[in-house]
Amino acid sequence: MSSVYMAIGAHIGDVELTSGLVLADLALKGHKIITVALTAGERGNPPHMDVETYRKQKINEAKAFASLLNGEAIVFDYNDGELPNNEKVRFEVAELIRKYKPTLIFTHWKESMHIDHKKCSEIVQDATFYAGIDMGNKIKGERHFSPTYFSENWEDSEGFVPYIYIPCSEEAYELWKKALQTHWFVTNSKSFKYYDYYTHLAFVRGALARKTYAQAFAVLEYQKKIVREL
Repeated sequence: MSSVYMAIGAHIGDVELTSGLVLADLALKGHKIITVALTAGERGNPPHMDVETYRKQKINEAKAFASLLNGEAIVFDYNDGELPNNEKVRFEVAELIRKYKPTLIFTHWKESMHIDHKKCSEIVQDATFYAGIDMGNKIKGERHFSPTYFSENWEDSEGFVPYIYIPCSEEAYELWKKALQTHWFVTNSKSFKYYDYYTHLAFVRGALARKTYAQAFAVLEYQKKIVREL
């Protein structure tokens, strides 16, 4: 039986890099994949392209990545670097959660050098709470709660401790690498080698998981519990 998995990032490209391998693996297993970007990440525009043109390109890149995974890409209309941290955006995310009813959500860790990443983490955590309780007519849809895993991002490294390792197949790894190449910045950025870092990190995390490829995720302290019957 197929399930829905949702990854919510501050910018287009965030979740594709940090949880994209797992999403590819899940897609190959027949599950529905939804990527959500709260901004397009348009202010990382290359020198030869203005911000608005790059925004349009980024949206097309998000759609191309999701399409290769037979999924769906959703991009909010907020400006890169100016993501609001308010009730309105929380309710918008909560409505998406109620609409798609994901089994699991991937998002940013709570600490980051990037202000949009930190806000996104807070927004998602609150939105999952709102989606799961009775909010009257403030939020459309039936109540639904989704647990959250926090993805490994080089910009969100402060206090990040890998706790859950999700192994992925060789086929998923190849699909993910192909899908990543739909994003201009992943392969062309001069400030950071995104493609090399994340594809190699998947190999490192795989080794630690005693598998070939994996991605690692953190959870909050209250989520850490092991139940064992002896």
